[in-house]
Amino acid sequence: MARGWESKAVADQIEEGESARANQGSRAAATPEELAKHEKLSSLMMSRSRLLEQLERARHPAHRNVLQNGLKAIENEIEDLSE
Repeated sequence: MARGWESKAVADQIEEGESARANQGSRAAATPEELAKHEKLSSLMMSRSRLLEQLERARHPAHRNVLQNGLKAIENEIEDLSE
């Protein structure tokens, strides 16, 4: 069963790599501003996923409140960049 899980993870990584290489051609024509925006958006998405993981584990109400506020702020930034 573990090997099946590992095989799926490896297949996903290969697929992501191929997708990234395909997208590099389109990013080569992007302006420096577009590249910076894409990098900022990518960073915000990673921060968002990290906060969601922490929120799942958080038990103390005050800690959950801080995490939720941070999540809202990041989601607002993502929305602003996506427009």
